[in-house]
Amino acid sequence: MGLISNGSTIFDNGSMASGFGGSLVFLSKQTASASSSISFTSGIDSTYKEYLFTFNNCHPSNNAVSFQFQGSINGGSSYGVTITSTMFEAYHTEGGASGRLIYRTIGDLAQSTSFQELSGVADGIKNDNDASCSGYLHIFNPSSTTFVKHWIANFNNLTASDATYNIYSAGYFNDTNNIDAVQFKMSSGNIDSGTIKMYGVG
Repeated sequence: MGLISNGSTIFDNGSMASGFGGSLVFLSKQTASASSSISFTSGIDSTYKEYLFTFNNCHPSNNAVSFQFQGSINGGSSYGVTITSTMFEAYHTEGGASGRLIYRTIGDLAQSTSFQELSGVADGIKNDNDASCSGYLHIFNPSSTTFVKHWIANFNNLTASDATYNIYSAGYFNDTNNIDAVQFKMSSGNIDSGTIKMYGVG
């Protein structure tokens, strides 16, 4: 167990994690390099009841695209599990001219096998050299054969209209088969760079 400090007090991060219901166990990391998609096809099993994916500066090759994900029930041979989801976002422009909080109907799915958008839903993620999206995705009990598989996500991105968009989405895979792989991609073009890490919540 390691120690972390907030500048005045030192905490034991193992104790802190257990206080919130468990500890994070690092499982794997993938780094994008002009990647059409990034898939995690191993390590998602009944070992953990919760899995956390973190996304650091995922930069698109194309301008004004969205970052998406889908699940698999066959080890990644295909992706297209039925999803029902909801989404809302807050945004503010660099110039301060506009900002609002809105339910984002174009980002939700209703019994769809399409890829779920996580970031860049409205104006899309900008592809300037300094632009990217970052966030997290939390999937609950993906190996259950009794329940649907709930997930929640939060992302922030710099859009093509020079605004910050903070996007909250949640939903469920409406399938009682186990989800054993997930894939991430841009709506078009490649993920030029960025890192994705997967953790189990023990």
